[in-house]
Amino acid sequence: MSKESATPVLSARDIHKHFGALAVLDGVDFSVGADEAVGIVGPNGAGKTTLLNVLAGSLEPNGGSVWFHDQQINGTSATQRSRLGIGRAFRIPRPFGDMTVFENVFVSASSGGGLRGSRCYERCLEVLDLCGLTPLANRRAESLGLLHRKRLELARALATDPVVVLLDEIGGGLTDEEATELVLTIKQLRAQGVAIVWIEHIVHVLLQVVDRLVCMNAGRVIVDGDPDSVLRDEAVIDAYLGSGVV
Repeated sequence: MSKESATPVLSARDIHKHFGALAVLDGVDFSVGADEAVGIVGPNGAGKTTLLNVLAGSLEPNGGSVWFHDQQINGTSATQRSRLGIGRAFRIPRPFGDMTVFENVFVSASSGGGLRGSRCYERCLEVLDLCGLTPLANRRAESLGLLHRKRLELARALATDPVVVLLDEIGGGLTDEEATELVLTIKQLRAQGVAIVWIEHIVHVLLQVVDRLVCMNAGRVIVDGDPDSVLRDEAVIDAYLGSGVV
């Protein structure tokens, strides 16, 4: 089963990536449309994070191409892709601990997004408000708890004013209540027209947001379609849900 977006904003075509003799991505096709939210699931080692790294420009594929709208972007750096409109939030938050929350967001907006002057400042305020961080704007990042570190990681990705944002397990380690708060924030992003690609092991959280679900295994996309159909697919049950990872 395969379902590709009719108007992709970001796509990967026949992507191959290997590290030495280990093939991590083996002919992956993937796309996300404008205003669409796509979830990616699969067992550990399936190649999910590597795919995000290739899309974001932190890894160059050994074969295949990455496209942003109708522009092939192979060979462009992560910073260049950020300025095109591709945001990225990492699994493990990576703030500058000795900077304040505002300063962290400002660095992303100016360096990653290339924003300047009043527009940069306004974008920072917008993102802090969206992510519920305004009351903590002057706190040092090193003093934040996990939920607020996750929120800051998301804010740093959004500060670049992206049209598509790549999220890597940002729900991991959160309580159910905290994850619910995060979902509300991501739903607000969707309402603003930001496309979302979200890797997450907490499937019930993912299902509250996404239109499509992609399951990967052994470096390949094995199923791509509407979430209910994907979760009922025997290949997904065998490769992922049956493994005990939910």
